[in-house]
Amino acid sequence: MAIRVATVSFEGIEARPVDVQVQIMPGRVVFTVVGLPDKAVAESRERVHAALVASGLALPAKRITVNLAPADLPKEGSHYDLPIALAIMAAIGAIPADALDGYTVLGELALDGAVNPVAGVLPAAIAANARGHGLICPQACGPEAAWAARDMRILAPSSLIQLANHVRGVQVLSPPEPSIRVDGPSLPDLRDIKGQESAKRALEVAAAGGHSLLMNGPPGAGKSMLAARLPSILPPLTPAELLEVSMIQSVGGLLAEGALTDRRPFRAPHHSASMAALVGGGIQARPGEVSLAHRGVLFLDELPEFQPQVLDSLRQPMETGEVHIARANRRVCYPARFQLVAAMNPCRCGRGAEPGYACRMGPNARCMAQYQARISGPLMDRVDIVVELPAVSAADLILPAPAEGSAEVAARVAAARRRQTDRYAALGLTGVTTNAACPASAVENAVQLDPGALAMLRDAADRMRLTARGYHRTLKVARTIADLDGDAKVGRIHLSEALLYRTRAD
Repeated sequence: MAIRVATVSFEGIEARPVDVQVQIMPGRVVFTVVGLPDKAVAESRERVHAALVASGLALPAKRITVNLAPADLPKEGSHYDLPIALAIMAAIGAIPADALDGYTVLGELALDGAVNPVAGVLPAAIAANARGHGLICPQACGPEAAWAARDMRILAPSSLIQLANHVRGVQVLSPPEPSIRVDGPSLPDLRDIKGQESAKRALEVAAAGGHSLLMNGPPGAGKSMLAARLPSILPPLTPAELLEVSMIQSVGGLLAEGALTDRRPFRAPHHSASMAALVGGGIQARPGEVSLAHRGVLFLDELPEFQPQVLDSLRQPMETGEVHIARANRRVCYPARFQLVAAMNPCRCGRGAEPGYACRMGPNARCMAQYQARISGPLMDRVDIVVELPAVSAADLILPAPAEGSAEVAARVAAARRRQTDRYAALGLTGVTTNAACPASAVENAVQLDPGALAMLRDAADRMRLTARGYHRTLKVARTIADLDGDAKVGRIHLSEALLYRTRAD
């Protein structure tokens, strides 16, 4: 008789059910795992064998066949160790055969029988709860799994012996409790920035509407300092957003000790990052930086230093909010609704825009044009706000710290975000919470221009030769500026500021 234990296989952040079937029969002594296992799954034979021996059990001198069904679905990862070991224990009578009914199992085994943490426990727990199953997972992942449902049956053993004792009634495992990550030091404050008032204003507008932002200025102007302080003015994640972000982090193995946090992600990859590192991919189609920054910020410092092909790979996820990774044997989709914030120098030497400076590479204008040409026009068309930062003078640095810091700006940003959430809920646009995410078909309903602003936009669109995308993005930025002012309609003053940012982008 074959023993069956339920587990999962991951496709993106989706957990697909997998049936672990174990059959022990007389014949040549062999331990076989079939069902398209990868190297990590195939090596589970040695880990399972050693863990069972360390737990005081011996494999029978018979033919052991492990089938991972469906057989045509590729199986990747080490989380199949625990379900295989438990199915073998049930087959040899070490635990009751029906003890695992109604449970989904995942976990990696150490050679001494300990159950090690694995990635993807949160989406696995959500999928198990949807099927009416409980979950058996490593002890370190128990707090993560507990977020799936309050009344879900969860067993989080630290070893095979502990789980076997619980099943036999010798020991009782207490259910894990959801855990909140205690964040480290407080975030950097905008009060640290002296001068750069126009850049601070652009940062506030970008935070309020979730808009993409490009800061262009000489070295030492404060571009990276401003970007690092963006998380301090962003509102915390909503419960729905927290679940989305945590599922991606769980699949990526980034949930430390199973604890969740409502801070928005802030990812800052180096400019040497490959396309697979940025958008996702590799042999196992893992999530990239754009997905790990979902509902948060993706900061690209020294933007032109990235490979042009890598930068252009951002165009599709910036439009759709998701990234599709296609491989020969699978196709994975990850969420990627991120806020792009980038910084760059005007040219390679960084001083091309400085009055009186003569570049040794040739005319300043040509040096700047060659450097900025590394960023394609279609990508620049997707940037909502471009702000020029001047060099910071000594007179700015000796001034006292500004009176307004991140707390005051964050309050205005939160109020503007609430207006946006209420607006799109009234329009029936589920899942849309920021102006930047508003679909083009709903822009006219969301952005109500007064007659003066409408005439200004018509003239500006002709003179500036705005693309359809640029036209809609200008309207969204103007809508955000009006939300910061608490105005129901977009006026000329709001549209003027939005056009100023678009003028710099073009």
